[in-house]
Amino acid sequence: MRRLSNRVAVTLILVLIGSHGVVSSASAAEPCLKLVFGRYCLGGDIGPLLQAVPPPMVRQDQGASLALVFPEGADRSYVLAFSSRIYKVVRAFSVSTQLRYEETYAALREKYGLGEDQSRFPEYATTPARRLASIRRGEGRALHVWTPSPSWHIELSWTREMGLALAYIATELNAARAAQIESGL
Repeated sequence: MRRLSNRVAVTLILVLIGSHGVVSSASAAEPCLKLVFGRYCLGGDIGPLLQAVPPPMVRQDQGASLALVFPEGADRSYVLAFSSRIYKVVRAFSVSTQLRYEETYAALREKYGLGEDQSRFPEYATTPARRLASIRRGEGRALHVWTPSPSWHIELSWTREMGLALAYIATELNAARAAQIESGL
């Protein structure tokens, strides 16, 4: 009887090891480029988020693209997918202030370095107050970009449309989606 129990145990261990290998292979096919906000797998399959509890507050489908919106306290997280893979995760902050922008920018700069300033402002916007006014009028935008990996990058932006937002973007998937939009498919 004891000998049979050992065989069952060995068989069970082999089955578990074998199934772990299958799970690992499946996960390798769907890479997680970056775990964003401790919850969203950039580059990964959107499927698990469709089963999330609580479900997203908003779901919008358009062809091969899908957008989900999740509440994050007072803020919102936008998860965008193309061909069932997450290509962009955006945290839109409910409070857009110069102080919030500077704190977020400083934290990103500390972790990822200087990055690249791609802001655009009108000529008159030479002070922080004037830049903020131009953002609120939709004439200017603050944008800072970090590229910690060739496969993904980060954008900290402040625009009239989104307010203050932090985005993690899967480079190849984002380009594939842009090419689809450009071709009109």
